[in-house]
Amino acid sequence: MASRLSQIASHLTYPGGLLSNQVAIITGGGQGIGAETATLFANEGAKVIIADVDHEKATATASKINATHGSAGGDRALAVVGDILDDAYLETLVRRAAEFGNGKIHIIVNNAGFTWDGVIHKITDKQWDTMLAIHNTAPFKLVRAAAKYFRVKDGEPRSIINISSTSGLHGNAGQANYALAKAGVVGLTKTIAKEWGPAFGVRSNTVAFGHITTRLTAAKEDGAFITTPDGTKVALGIPGKQLESRKGQATAAAPQYPDIPLGRPGSPQEAARSILAVASPLFAYVTGETIRVTGGRNT
Repeated sequence: MASRLSQIASHLTYPGGLLSNQVAIITGGGQGIGAETATLFANEGAKVIIADVDHEKATATASKINATHGSAGGDRALAVVGDILDDAYLETLVRRAAEFGNGKIHIIVNNAGFTWDGVIHKITDKQWDTMLAIHNTAPFKLVRAAAKYFRVKDGEPRSIINISSTSGLHGNAGQANYALAKAGVVGLTKTIAKEWGPAFGVRSNTVAFGHITTRLTAAKEDGAFITTPDGTKVALGIPGKQLESRKGQATAAAPQYPDIPLGRPGSPQEAARSILAVASPLFAYVTGETIRVTGGRNT
């Protein structure tokens, strides 16, 4: 019995980390959930490629990881800066990731994105098209560009993780463009699982987040913004009054976030841990699924 328990324990331990010797591309990896994911992946033995449009934040995240894990074996992180809406950049990203990974790529986390809210009768074509481009078209094109590194039979794990939102599962007032795009992510995930799973063992899953504390859920008055390729500045966050109404009036009997059973938003670190779990061998028999990370919201 003791011998059997020892064998089981050996299968559940990973001396080199859960992602030892794997190579991962993480879009939007320079800050927030993406940066936390890159850090956790590196901690678990992966080499990470941080894809981000923000040069300063991408390089800072890569430098921090390399300062922690750098050794004679070389860097653990590489920043590849560019716009994921640029087809040429996606090709460069895949090429440099494969070079960094000695000819292999094992994981893609399609995390980059932002919101550009508006009620249905006022959303412009540009708002609509931009949300679909960044949340649907760019992830598809990245996966397509990396196909030759996933459609292989070398016995090594391959995983694609597409980041969605509860807005894509339930809809959300003021976010018709974002909700549609995030719903589309689920369809892409399931199609990858059905096309690349049978012959190549590629796993593909969606992680749908609820209220996570990032610049997208902070008060809009904080002034965070993103600049689109044509120079348009898009304000990020939730208007202060709307944010307060979502929280509700906190009392001893009523929690500050009444629609979240755990009573609070999730942290970027908690969000990243869920992505790590899905990418890890602990989820080796999970594919085509949408994992909701919501603190119990909308259950």
